[in-house]
Amino acid sequence: MLSSQNIESTNKYKMSGEVLFEIKLHGFLLWASVGFLIPISILVKRMSSYTQESPTRLRFFFYFHAITQVISVLVATAATVMSIKYFDNSFNNDHQRIGLAFYAIMWFQAFLGIFRPHRGSKGRSIWYIFHWVMGITLSLLGVINIYTGLQAYHDRTSNNVRIWTIVFTVQISLVFFVYIVQEKWHYIKKQRDIIGNKTVQPTDQEMSPNYQHKKEVSSEPC
Repeated sequence: MLSSQNIESTNKYKMSGEVLFEIKLHGFLLWASVGFLIPISILVKRMSSYTQESPTRLRFFFYFHAITQVISVLVATAATVMSIKYFDNSFNNDHQRIGLAFYAIMWFQAFLGIFRPHRGSKGRSIWYIFHWVMGITLSLLGVINIYTGLQAYHDRTSNNVRIWTIVFTVQISLVFFVYIVQEKWHYIKKQRDIIGNKTVQPTDQEMSPNYQHKKEVSSEPC
């Protein structure tokens, strides 16, 4: 039979395994929200800004943006519930303090999206600027908190997180690259359309009366 000390050690090992799983799940949920859904939502919303000719596509981009934002809020909220229920919330480290600010801004941003003014109404411009600033702030805090979360995971478990830090850095760099390319590609496409639609201006010789007279004579049938 197992001694009471062995049973206690086994239970402690099982509890540590459960806590480790909860930490990993918490981190995965926040990555899914901040590292995947929110960047995809932002990139799709920027695509709608460059699509003015098709109301159907505009509607699709709007609903895709709204749905992914709602899902990201729900996923982040699930991670919040886990941190409240299972973890020590003494807020004595950067990860917890940044996380608290992130959750507060996240829900404030969600309410801004729900209670937005109609297009053309008074205050729409102010709302748009505020919504944009809050979105940028939320994204930055989320990215920073993923890095601090990886460091906190390393400090607590002594597991190497170097590979995950590199992978996340590559992912965020790729998102930023696509974000920049979207604007430049729109500019290049717009310039190409202008050149394609530009009418050929007649030369001074073609505008002269003698040239017009010769053109009329040459066009007469023999």
